[in-house]
Amino acid sequence: MAQKSRPRPLIAVCGAGSCDEAAAALARETGRLLAEQGAVLVCGGLGGVMAAAAEGAKSAGGLTVGLLPGTDRREANPFIDIPLATGLGHARNALIVRAAEAVIALPGGPGTLSEIALGLKMGRRVIGLNAWPEIKGVFHVSSPEEAVTLAMSPASQP
Repeated sequence: MAQKSRPRPLIAVCGAGSCDEAAAALARETGRLLAEQGAVLVCGGLGGVMAAAAEGAKSAGGLTVGLLPGTDRREANPFIDIPLATGLGHARNALIVRAAEAVIALPGGPGTLSEIALGLKMGRRVIGLNAWPEIKGVFHVSSPEEAVTLAMSPASQP
């Protein structure tokens, strides 16, 4: 009988729905590194940090999943392989975090903050990449390499 392989890790990348080029570059590099490590990128599927992270993952041959707030799969950014239209609005943030084994949070607003809070509440490893230093329980890092290493470490896998 064939041995069952361990599923690929699901890592969420969260951040602003619109962002400057510096944040987009961090997100792209994070997505690329996650794909190179064999992770599946999970995000909200729209623009800004989400699109940049998915673009980075796709550039390295990775798989991307977007949990969309609306009911139309076509709203996903062009770098999402599996667009899931939840129809849940911001409540879809709970699904993003629940699906993920770790959460990498870049700068963002209330939506990102909700993903951080939900991640902490659900016992996920939450990593703030140049963001969220004031939140207790968030691991603070300053590079995509550090973020991915921490997200992929066995301690963050349930």
